[in-house]
Amino acid sequence: MLVVKKFGGTSVADKERIMNVAKRCIRDYQSGNDVVVVLSAMGKQTDVLIDLAKDINPKPPKRAMDMLLTTGEQTSVALMEMAMAALGVPAVSLNGFQVAMHTTSAYGNARLKRIDTERIRHELDQRKIVIVTGFQGVNKYDDYTTLGRGGSDTTAVALAAALHADACEIYTDVEGVYTADPRYVKNARKLKEITYDEMLDLATLGAGVLHNRSVELAKKYGVQLVVRSSLSEAEGTVVKEDVKVERMLVSGVAADKNVTRVSLVGIKDEPGMAFRVFDALAKENINVDMILQSIGREGTKDITFTVPRDMTDETLKAIDKVKDSLKIQDVTTNTAVSKVSVVGAGMMSNPGVAAKMFECLYNSHININMISTSEIRVTVLINEADTEKAMNAVHDMFELED
Repeated sequence: MLVVKKFGGTSVADKERIMNVAKRCIRDYQSGNDVVVVLSAMGKQTDVLIDLAKDINPKPPKRAMDMLLTTGEQTSVALMEMAMAALGVPAVSLNGFQVAMHTTSAYGNARLKRIDTERIRHELDQRKIVIVTGFQGVNKYDDYTTLGRGGSDTTAVALAAALHADACEIYTDVEGVYTADPRYVKNARKLKEITYDEMLDLATLGAGVLHNRSVELAKKYGVQLVVRSSLSEAEGTVVKEDVKVERMLVSGVAADKNVTRVSLVGIKDEPGMAFRVFDALAKENINVDMILQSIGREGTKDITFTVPRDMTDETLKAIDKVKDSLKIQDVTTNTAVSKVSVVGAGMMSNPGVAAKMFECLYNSHININMISTSEIRVTVLINEADTEKAMNAVHDMFELED
């Protein structure tokens, strides 16, 4: 049996936790399994490196940032190999170049293209535990690239798919996937299982348990995931295609504070304007979520949309390039906003979820700025100050339970 295990930064934050992870992996290895371990950088090391970079240059080149940030994971895997050697078990640490994990060239937000498995399989055949850096790869120029925050999850799932692993386990500092973030919602409950689609929406909408691209990959290649804690032996949450027949109305509530609302005022009201706006953003790899276009008036219209808050500067630069040609009269931004979403496959066969959510927010005196829906989710844009109040109110109204 081949098992891929991914451990997040808190799981390898210090010597004690590194030794704990080493022992857990060795236990699987000694039971006869082949084990591939994917690690994030230790604790808050990535944040430390980012602060160090910005102290040198407030707007550092993205290529240089990737060169810097990849050292965090390389530190983790090297120390883990040392820990396993100290415990008498053969192991080998490999970085994204050594594997090799081929990616696109979008520094800071690259996507995996393919993984060469020959080196990993050779090491497994030597009965070694293989420890791989998460979050990183190498592009066609032989430069290091990173996969975006949370990218180690994507590394683990991609390896599980490429190696046809029998199991892919994602270890974190919580015991699984909850109906809401238990740090903010005291009544949040752990789910035994959740569908790929529900998990993908929750991950995309702010639930920090899994990276959304890792869920996309898992669904595409049929990799069943288990999310569990590295600090306890508790059973985790299984993420898979189908779950029990009787679906809950809503499976979870998610919030995302990494949001900026951008409004383009007075765009010429003629065909192709929206395409030109969003094409300019797409060329800069800027993800747009909620979109609202006003009814044309006096030959103009307004377009409002949301982007990740940490992409605000890039968004404004992209818009500035087309502002004159589109005759945009004004561009405004609001960073004091957040998204709150309810997600659940049960919503497909139960009308009225949106109305119930809006009623709940009205009763809590929370104003809604924008609304976005799909078959299995309803998302609202609200003032950031109301985020936790909204999460608790919506969670309690739907009485989410395992």
